[in-house]
Amino acid sequence: MSESRTDTPAKPAYPVTDRVQEALRVSLRGCEELLPQSDWVQKLARAEATGTPLRIKLGLDPTAPDIHIGHTVVLNKMRQLQDLGHQVIFLIGDFTSMIGDPSGRNSTRPPLTKEQIKANAETYYKQASLVLDPARTEIRYNSEWSEPLGASGMIQLAAKYTVARMMERDDFAKRFASQTPISVHEFLYPLMQGYDSVALKSDLELGGTDQKFNLLMGRHLQAEYGQEPQCILTMPLLEGLDGVDKMSKSKNNYVGITEPANSMFAKILSISDELMWKWFNLLSFMSLDEIAALKQEVEGGRNPKDAKVLLAKEITARFHSAAAADAAEADFNNRAKGGIPDDIPEVSLSGAPLGIAAVLKSAGLVASNSEGMRMIEQNGVRIDGTVISDKGLKLEAGTVVVQVGKRKFAKVTIA
Repeated sequence: MSESRTDTPAKPAYPVTDRVQEALRVSLRGCEELLPQSDWVQKLARAEATGTPLRIKLGLDPTAPDIHIGHTVVLNKMRQLQDLGHQVIFLIGDFTSMIGDPSGRNSTRPPLTKEQIKANAETYYKQASLVLDPARTEIRYNSEWSEPLGASGMIQLAAKYTVARMMERDDFAKRFASQTPISVHEFLYPLMQGYDSVALKSDLELGGTDQKFNLLMGRHLQAEYGQEPQCILTMPLLEGLDGVDKMSKSKNNYVGITEPANSMFAKILSISDELMWKWFNLLSFMSLDEIAALKQEVEGGRNPKDAKVLLAKEITARFHSAAAADAAEADFNNRAKGGIPDDIPEVSLSGAPLGIAAVLKSAGLVASNSEGMRMIEQNGVRIDGTVISDKGLKLEAGTVVVQVGKRKFAKVTIA
């Protein structure tokens, strides 16, 4: 979808002051694309000259109840723009969730029920408020204007876009070429997301790089409805703990923003030294100058772990507290020295003597007996601090502390 097709004649120029230049730098930090940048500069200049905040939209479909820190990349950008004095709109796609976003999909996404959407939306906003300032955030649901459209309104909306241009969308084109089914209702999703921008009179819409087609649809439809087209800002998708795939619960390479502080801190410390700098850029609230100075220190010989600890403490403190971040650091250091954390789960089992693999599985430390055996082979299992190598070991009645890997512990009482 070509951005140039929604270009509009240039508006009267407003002065580009130092404050406008600084706002542009904030906008560009970590972003993948800002289109069209010249239009955004003029919007920023107009906002400063007239004292009228810009309307900045982020739409999220509550397809799952929890947010991980990969989702906060765009939320962080929203907060930065919010702190510049602009009006941010947290749009919950309760209507579009019932269609299902086809972005990046090779099959039709199953729609959610209204009950699932309502429950997920409540959790989403509560978690997003850990990043955004709730007092300065406009919360909207796109069912407000989507449901009243009705059949005739939907037909009129669909008439504003062609099938040929819809098929320019990468995932549709690939599915069509491979003869993978595309349901007609999936064409409605980008149209409805674009109509959200019309309803909200959005000046800027944010999204991941996978949302570019949908964001440009908003520009197109605003022009169709006689509005000044929004600019679009896309943010990169954050690689997860493995440094390879984008952060995802299904890949188990994520850091949940509501998970315990100790776990959050330890997970962040596990990322590679190379990935750390991208995380700094996209997740930290440190200035770019501060990050550059820190990177220079590391390149000059400072231990990269020192920088990683700063990142882990900043993010842990954001979603918990500074005290919790300090305690998480102390807990991590204690574990690194072979110590046992204070707050480990307690498990009671019966049927002594019990095989070690069964104990590990029953205590929730491994997913299966075979995984337990593999961990023993890799010297990854300790009982009361001693490495276990005997896969046939049976534990008698009593209480022991069982450890798998560096972070999993359980106090097990066997009767």
